[in-house]
Amino acid sequence: MAAFYENKRINIYLRNSNVTKKTLGYTSHLHYHIELALVTSGKTKVTIDDTVYDVESGDVIIVFPNQVHRFDTIERENYILLIVNPDIISELTKTFTACLPESNLIKGGAVGELWQLASKISETYYGEESFRDEILHGYLLAFFGRILQKMSLRDIESKESNVLGLILNYCINNYDKPLSLDMLERELHISKYYISHIMSNRLHMGFNDYINSIRVSNACKYLKKTDKSVTEISDLVGFNTMRTFNRAFKKQMGITPSEYRVKK
Repeated sequence: MAAFYENKRINIYLRNSNVTKKTLGYTSHLHYHIELALVTSGKTKVTIDDTVYDVESGDVIIVFPNQVHRFDTIERENYILLIVNPDIISELTKTFTACLPESNLIKGGAVGELWQLASKISETYYGEESFRDEILHGYLLAFFGRILQKMSLRDIESKESNVLGLILNYCINNYDKPLSLDMLERELHISKYYISHIMSNRLHMGFNDYINSIRVSNACKYLKKTDKSVTEISDLVGFNTMRTFNRAFKKQMGITPSEYRVKK
């Protein structure tokens, strides 16, 4: 599944369909954050790694860090969407970063206590009360604790999990430089064949596609927020030629950088 990497710089993002009219539909992507949707009506097809889930009224779908995922709206949904940096719920960080779920779908989970907690999180997120962040942390901890109780988890091999994190962090911090498997092998002292294997196994994409996804994601931000030329942006995000930039951008976004800027 072709995907792009989202380098999210916020710790918490919440979207309630009662506040915004957006659907859940979104192209294939991955990130370090936990992403979760509680759906109260409508229907969505969610693809996570190699598994396709039909998410219907009353269901919860959860994506663990660095799982490739895509949302395809079938019928307009009512929902609460929550995206959380696992590091801010430090009591559960290890569980979310060292494990994967046997199934990402919790059938009938968007009811009762889970829905009540999600509603409280939504109210607090949109509110301006005193000690908002502390209250939000408490609700998030209780909510994700209950979520984990309803799931069967399997351990990611410790070495594999640590190596993947090391690779991703290096790529995210150096995406604007010339990157190759040979360079990562020298810099990280990890076999390039193992790097290729672990990225294919965990991210379901090749090294070059992953690097291009980071570069295109950052290029989109420059196209939206600056007046820099497309050529300047191509250089800034690490593409060595405009042809390579245009080809990678169109493969990921379906349009050229110039067309994207017009539509922004």
